Amino acid sequence: MTTSAYPLDKLDRAILQRLQHNGRETYDVVGEQVGLSSSAVLRRVKRLEEVGVIERYVALVKPEAVGLSMTAYLNVRLEKFTEASKRNPLDLFRASVQSWPEVVECVALTGDMDYLLRVVVADMAHYSRFVMDTLLRHPAVQDCKTSFVLDRVKLTTALPVLPGV
Repeated sequence: MTTSAYPLDKLDRAILQRLQHNGRETYDVVGEQVGLSSSAVLRRVKRLEEVGVIERYVALVKPEAVGLSMTAYLNVRLEKFTEASKRNPLDLFRASVQSWPEVVECVALTGDMDYLLRVVVADMAHYSRFVMDTLLRHPAVQDCKTSFVLDRVKLTTALPVLPGV
C-alpha cells in the first residue's frame, strides 16, 4: 500500500501529532495523551513505519549552535538541455546538489527559475566560497539570485495531520 493511500484514523493522527512534537516521547506517555495502552501505540507506530507514513527519525540541530549563523535561499536557473550534450543539465545538477553539505533543501520550481536551494553557512565568506567556487562553477548553472534570511518567523518540521487534511 502506498503512503498516499494509507487511511489514517483519529488515533493515528493524534499519535503522529505527538511524535512530531517530541519523537523521543515514550509510548506510555503518548498512550496517556491519546487514550491507548503503550502496546497499542507501539503497534500503530510500527504499522505507520512499515507503510512509510513515518519515514525516519532525526535530531533537529539548531544551526547557530554549530556555527551556522546564516541562511540563504538561492533561486537557480540552469542551462537548457541541448541535443549536443550527453547528459541532461537537470540530471547533472540534481546529482551534484546531493554532495553539497551547505544545501539542506533543494526543490524544483515552476516559473522563471528551475530550483530553490536553502543554504546554511557560517558567514558571508562561507556563502561567497560556496557560490563562487561550487554553485557558479557547475556547468549546468546559468544564473542564481539570493535572498538572505533576516528573521525566522516560523520554522517547523511538523505536518498538519488534522482530520480531513
